[in-house]
Amino acid sequence: MSKWPIRWDLLFRYRMIEIIALWEGRLTTNHLIQSFGIGRQQASKDINSYLENIAPDNLIYDKHLKGYKPSESFTPKLTIGHADEYLHVLSRTEDMTVTFDELDMGFENTTMVRSVTRNISPDILRPIVQAIREKKRVDISYTSLKDGEEVERIISPHTLVCTPLRWHVRAYCEHSKDYRDFVLSRIRGIPDINDKIVMGKDEDKAWNTPLCIELMPDPRLTEAQAAIIANDYGMENGNLHIATNAALVRYVLDAYNIDINVLDSNPKGQQIILGNLEKLRPYLTF
Repeated sequence: MSKWPIRWDLLFRYRMIEIIALWEGRLTTNHLIQSFGIGRQQASKDINSYLENIAPDNLIYDKHLKGYKPSESFTPKLTIGHADEYLHVLSRTEDMTVTFDELDMGFENTTMVRSVTRNISPDILRPIVQAIREKKRVDISYTSLKDGEEVERIISPHTLVCTPLRWHVRAYCEHSKDYRDFVLSRIRGIPDINDKIVMGKDEDKAWNTPLCIELMPDPRLTEAQAAIIANDYGMENGNLHIATNAALVRYVLDAYNIDINVLDSNPKGQQIILGNLEKLRPYLTF
């Protein structure tokens, strides 16, 4: 496909139609009005257009609900059908209402525990983003957690990485002569962009080493408990496979609260374990 056939703004509204109908079981024009700030006529037009051009059999109007509900043959066309898509809508709503406390987006019956917010200055992030975009090197002052001292480093950044606990930039470090992760909140002053990049993403061996993380229920759980955990994580045959790369494997394990150095005496504590620890072990020490 050389050109996406749906305008982006309309695509977002179509996706909202699918997500709300599937996960709330009732879609009204108010959902689109409150989420996108459009008029009722436009919202009604969007729903009719979705039914006409995208999925004619997905929605049924229910006069008792005074809205649309998903049909028995409902099949997502512009979404995957995962709960995360609905949770992302809630997250976006939370972000908007935190900034604009008078904004009503129609999700007043939900709340979220927000992820950790690190202290990152725009003056620090902007030059990093520019250096990645223009493939240039950057001089930074960095505070190492090891000794707490501020050191000067010249890095060639190639990717910003967001994990549940922090933001960091993946970059080649000329001092270490290797690729490192630099936590953005530990960069001091304003990074100084200089000449063209020396080492880019293509030379980052760990970044370009694909890995598959295999997760499974803790074998100390009972069969019934293991079945519950497998269902929680959407495992198939008691296994969950997560594609990543060697540079990110530790952060994926952190996201699943897996500590390879600790085996909790209570199997209900960790619940899941690595099924291929020995294969991944070489990538957990650098």
